Amino acid sequence: MIRRKLFYKLQEHLAKKEYSIITGARQTGKTTLLKQLAEHCRQAGDPTVFLNLENRGILADLDENPLNLLKYVPESDKRVIVFIDEIQYLGDPSHFLKLIFDDHHPEVKIVATGSSAFYMDDRFRDSLAGRKRVFQLFTCSFREYLLLGGKPDLLGELDRIISVEGSKSTQIDYLRIEWENYMLYGGYPSVITEPDKQEKVNRLKEIRDSYIKRDIQESGVANEGAFYQLFRILASQTGSLVNVNELSSTLRIKHETVSNYIHVLRKCFHISLVSPFYSNLRKELVKMPKVFVLDNGMRNCLLNNFNPLSQRVDRGEIWENQVCRLLIDRHGIEEVRFWRTSAGNEVDFVVPDIADPVAYEAKVDQHLVNRKKYKIFEENYPDIKMGFLWLYPFDEDFFRRIPLSDS
Repeated sequence: MIRRKLFYKLQEHLAKKEYSIITGARQTGKTTLLKQLAEHCRQAGDPTVFLNLENRGILADLDENPLNLLKYVPESDKRVIVFIDEIQYLGDPSHFLKLIFDDHHPEVKIVATGSSAFYMDDRFRDSLAGRKRVFQLFTCSFREYLLLGGKPDLLGELDRIISVEGSKSTQIDYLRIEWENYMLYGGYPSVITEPDKQEKVNRLKEIRDSYIKRDIQESGVANEGAFYQLFRILASQTGSLVNVNELSSTLRIKHETVSNYIHVLRKCFHISLVSPFYSNLRKELVKMPKVFVLDNGMRNCLLNNFNPLSQRVDRGEIWENQVCRLLIDRHGIEEVRFWRTSAGNEVDFVVPDIADPVAYEAKVDQHLVNRKKYKIFEENYPDIKMGFLWLYPFDEDFFRRIPLSDS
């Protein structure tokens, strides 16, 4: 059984009093993860209940009265763990969770999956303060990609390369092929497990056309065409500043509508807006964030371009987008920033609020790296370690440079 990195964090949280809420983009594996946790608890001897709210009978029962949940909970001297899939289908999931927590904690612990539409509900954020912890499940990291793709031997070789400084590998060409495929087709589980490249593309299109449409419907988006067009424009502008006024003019929709659609894309975990980092407001403040798509496969799908990286004029954008995702996997989505001054000096990524702050410039080729350009940043922020990440030439040191997450 292949387990995602988040499984182990959720496993640790089972002992906590707060409810565990798993959210993330559709088709990232939330239901599979929930079932794995339930099976783990059953094998450990914990009394469990698994409820799928796509079952209309169960849904109607819980909507009628949240306390009807207790009909499904077996009598036990031990705490019962209730696993609920698709909790957003409840008429008022926030009220449901609050009532059960306040009246039946600690005898009942709830672990639930919820769509991002549920996560966007202000009542969920406010009324459940101190009663829940939200866990975000993204598409697969590169390590997870290798495992799910049936290549554990390459994962072992990857770990050996990283741990043994200066070592060479007979498998480096195979790792390069897998890395480039990962950058082209992304990390959706059903895409990874599909061996045929055209079927990978078809699966991504299905996710784009069917599952993202559910986000649109649940989020109350009125103009579906403009929403998809905005998503495509943002995908084409990966790593660029988000100018809402320009987008409003291009799409011929209101400024407020553009902002709302961007909010939906963020809360549905399709894009990340990276905020500026600064200490000198006058010289450094750039108010607009930069946009990145959280899965390169979906970005390429939106642009309808799956040509090899060697043939792509946008391979620099693909690489920068991938670096952003690497940093999110390693440090968290809220930790990643960028630096830009009014004079035009810029650093692609800064992660300032960690024990050992780091900054990175991403270039597709090593010969494009000009270290002198970043002296101003290094002089202003001597405590932030400046690093350079390039994709080519691709060798063993590539995996020692990049900030891969630990699983």
